[in-house]
Amino acid sequence: MVSSNGTFHLESPAFRDGELIPLIHSGEGLNLSPPLRWSGAPEHTRSYALLLEDLDSPAGSWVHWLLFNIPAALRALPAGLERAPELPNGARHGSCWGVGRFERIGYQGPLPPAGLAHRYRFELVALDAALDLPPGCTVFDLRAAIKAHALGRAELMGLYASSA
Repeated sequence: MVSSNGTFHLESPAFRDGELIPLIHSGEGLNLSPPLRWSGAPEHTRSYALLLEDLDSPAGSWVHWLLFNIPAALRALPAGLERAPELPNGARHGSCWGVGRFERIGYQGPLPPAGLAHRYRFELVALDAALDLPPGCTVFDLRAAIKAHALGRAELMGLYASSA
């Protein structure tokens, strides 16, 4: 999905859209967040929110990462972003690692049950304001807050299958 200007784009130097997420970025590997970069954000963007969900979890959409209030001046996130509730640049992590109960802060890499590869959607939302949410908020709180402030969305799809 792209913004109304048609140019908002999210990518990773670690994998291409629709390709396998490397082991180092999985729960079976080092569990490091992948590097991400974006371009073409809508005019008037004041912050970004990032959501990562496993779309194929048997229990429903499984949340692997929530990061919001990413400063508008940023155009990339490095690999291995720290899991602190609030980062030095003001970005905040929400709670993740679940469907209805969320207990972890920061990136939690793919770790699906054995079987077919799961789809992992990285969704970057350009916002017209920083969000008035505390670190540790849930995906439900974040999605509700995004609704009133979204200017555009960019997505990156990764695949991962457990080796076990």
